[in-house]
Amino acid sequence: MHDTPMRTTIDPANAKDYPPNIQAILKRRAPTSEWLAQQLLEIDTETGWVKIAYDLGEAHHNRFGAIHGGSIAAVMDDVLSTAAGLQAQWGEIAPTLEMKVSYLNQAHSGRHMAEARVMKRGRQIVFLEATLSREDGKVIATSSSTIMIAPLKKANAPQT
Repeated sequence: MHDTPMRTTIDPANAKDYPPNIQAILKRRAPTSEWLAQQLLEIDTETGWVKIAYDLGEAHHNRFGAIHGGSIAAVMDDVLSTAAGLQAQWGEIAPTLEMKVSYLNQAHSGRHMAEARVMKRGRQIVFLEATLSREDGKVIATSSSTIMIAPLKKANAPQT
């Protein structure tokens, strides 16, 4: 392992050079990622680190005009699963088994930065931590998660 991070800035024009989960995100983002206005910024596949920007606005507010805690939890789940999936192969997914979110400061509309990193990885289970900050660096929330790397199972067609 290197002493200095081997971070790569994401360039959609070079999608084929990235791990399968990043290629898939660049090809077609999940509806929730669209709703959160996800923008992949940087990755480090060696350490399992990712940095993603989210543009949160009125659609993410609670009734008091601040970003809803559920929206923050969705951001954390998104960034954590992206970091976990950096070492997944085609045909594998990274479902969340459990997640804890600590809300440290109120968030308001604007650009937010989330970073997640793998703390420990076993054969199938990955332990991760994440931080969500305002663009000025003030930490809004932290999170920890346990995620499993598993084969993708195709959903059965609905019964008629």
